[in-house]
Amino acid sequence: MGTRLQDKVAIVVGGATGFGLATVKRFSDEGATVIVAGRRLELAEEVAAAHDATAARCDVTDDQSIVDLVDLTLERHGTIDVALSYAGFQHAVSLRDLTPEIMAPMVDVQFNGAMYFMRHMGNAMAATGGGSLINISSTTAHRPVAGHIAYAASKAGIEYATRVAALEYGPDQVRVNCIAPHLIETEMTKDIFTMKLPIEAIRQQTPMGRMGTPDDIANCALFLASDEANYISGQVIVVDGANSTQKLPTETDYAQLAQLRPDLLE
Repeated sequence: MGTRLQDKVAIVVGGATGFGLATVKRFSDEGATVIVAGRRLELAEEVAAAHDATAARCDVTDDQSIVDLVDLTLERHGTIDVALSYAGFQHAVSLRDLTPEIMAPMVDVQFNGAMYFMRHMGNAMAATGGGSLINISSTTAHRPVAGHIAYAASKAGIEYATRVAALEYGPDQVRVNCIAPHLIETEMTKDIFTMKLPIEAIRQQTPMGRMGTPDDIANCALFLASDEANYISGQVIVVDGANSTQKLPTETDYAQLAQLRPDLLE
């Protein structure tokens, strides 16, 4: 048990699985009062019960739902010191096949929802003395990947919005930063990790020689949430084991790896 977030009130949307679950555990271990929020209230309640936290329902695509979460937190605790949302939705599709029906949910969650979340959490923090607001992007916002145009464009938009929000909320002592993870196995990406060949190719092209874990993201979130980062704002922190220093795997790379490791095709 630590004290890096002692006496701080932290909201974690999407806190029942993946990055969010790892963050709830880390924040709780460091002394924070944690509100585990998400669309699936029953799941949030299970996690909250295991970590002496509070559960709440929140759908970031519903503006009033975020308002209700802010009101609930302020009513119970009087402040919001840390807020981050891991809400995400991805549908791989090329631009030539992109339709409004496919694009709308991704933009609603990744961009619109993140904007609503920043607005209401930022305003609450500004009114109560400041805090740390953390957005979640992706390294796909920095490196073109075929089939991820809508998802990546939404994430790139949030990175820009993070910088503007840091500018606007800075005088209120609200820090706004963004974490950009590389490909990490979570509930949203688990199907990708069943494909052994591309995952091994990515691992081999990552200088640190391993894939990331949800704990890597939780540790970054902990730093940004803590007072250790009290002069850091408007930044995008890439968490990728230096993978972004390398080129993306090509079809030639996959073919060569398949010859060397036929077991990866099984």
